[in-house]
Amino acid sequence: MAYTVLARKYRSQTFDDVIGQDPIVQTLKNAIRTDRVAHAYLFAGTRGVGKTTMARVLAKALNCLSVDAPTTGPCCKCDGCIAINIGEDIDVIEIDGATNNGVEQVRELRQNAIYRPARSRFKIYIIDEVHMLTVPAFNALLKILEEPPSHVKFIFATTEPNKVIATIQSRCQRFDFSNIGPGQIAGQLKFVLEQEKIKYEEDLVLPLAKMANGSMRDGLSLLDRLISVGVEPLSVSLLEEFLGCPNSEKIWNLVAQIGAGDAAGTFAAIEDLISTGISEVQIVDSLVDYMRDLMVVKSTGAESELLILTGRQRKRAGELAEKFDVAALIYNIATLEKLRWAIKNSDRSRALLEASLLRFALSEHFLNVDELLRQLQTGSGAVKKKEPRSVKSQASSESPETRDEGRGTRDEGRASGIEHPASSIEHQTSKNEHRASRIENRGKTSGQKRNELINDPAVKTVLMGLDATITGVEENQ
Repeated sequence: MAYTVLARKYRSQTFDDVIGQDPIVQTLKNAIRTDRVAHAYLFAGTRGVGKTTMARVLAKALNCLSVDAPTTGPCCKCDGCIAINIGEDIDVIEIDGATNNGVEQVRELRQNAIYRPARSRFKIYIIDEVHMLTVPAFNALLKILEEPPSHVKFIFATTEPNKVIATIQSRCQRFDFSNIGPGQIAGQLKFVLEQEKIKYEEDLVLPLAKMANGSMRDGLSLLDRLISVGVEPLSVSLLEEFLGCPNSEKIWNLVAQIGAGDAAGTFAAIEDLISTGISEVQIVDSLVDYMRDLMVVKSTGAESELLILTGRQRKRAGELAEKFDVAALIYNIATLEKLRWAIKNSDRSRALLEASLLRFALSEHFLNVDELLRQLQTGSGAVKKKEPRSVKSQASSESPETRDEGRGTRDEGRASGIEHPASSIEHQTSKNEHRASRIENRGKTSGQKRNELINDPAVKTVLMGLDATITGVEENQ
């Protein structure tokens, strides 16, 4: 007997077996109980989330031969249920929309639909990838879809609902299937491993579930590949060796070097990952996930349910999160997402990766031009990196004696009422020059102001003393 892959062997057989689509299951079961089953359904969602499986379960519920009416619990043992499971029932016709997408095929469907089912209650058409139909084929389907015979039901499945024309969607009840959470996929993977009597390490299941990206079928397919290696117990090291998953310890080490601001350590950690055959894109994808976990830890705590991590990983994430602030993590994630697309189209992907990660590690040495402008305009004196001064702190830094001395000088000036003519002229000239400077600056663009700031000798002296670099100029010119 031929081997059956896990994704088919453990396919859901009833509504209660379907994982991660509880609202849709509940709605369809209530429709069957109250005899309000629609004549056409559109199931939309990404790959491997249960669209075709749900269509088959609904077909079995409507046509199960062991009962006298549609049921929410098909027996899965009668001839009708078994034939539907393998796609060979004469009254449940499964059509591939990619290869049967023309007007002729739809015309043939319309001609056959008028005949009653051979042995079941309903003649059910399941059209997979319905968005592949041509516009003329969609238009040919409209009439029978709007007013089908009482014994006909249509179930459409698609991964791209935006390509299904509006006139078709308006004649269907649409259900959007959501991605399945890593926790639910992990639970199913554990169940499959126990049923198959395969030994495994606990730390394996969560990383494998996360690699599935919300698709149960992808998760079971990855598990199938791992079992084919023939090594027990299944471990994380096998996952990294045979499925190309980056080593979690090496990724954590890279994040730790970035958080510590260690330039040499960051380069070494990148080399350690690339030397194992991991691509730059995989490193970026892993960093986005790990930085996201740190952002959640900083915002909600290490025990948050938003984290899909083991106990040991939670503890380490909590320790590493102390080396970052939320603003830096947000910036890092956004920059990494942009970097991913740049790397995929660059011949110098490693240099781009190293430059970006080095900037993360040495962020204290990059002074944004907007921050420099603000500090110079407030007249706060020496420029300090990432230490914004507030008005309150500046006021509190003045001693009471200094404030009293200044107040006394002003009071003496008012009491005397005498002002030297030369001093008055000088003061007026200064006011006029300041007003002219403001008028001149008002007409300048932000880019011109920034260029003048960069070329100012005083600013250059300050930057050299700080060993800092101006950023934010090139993007705004």
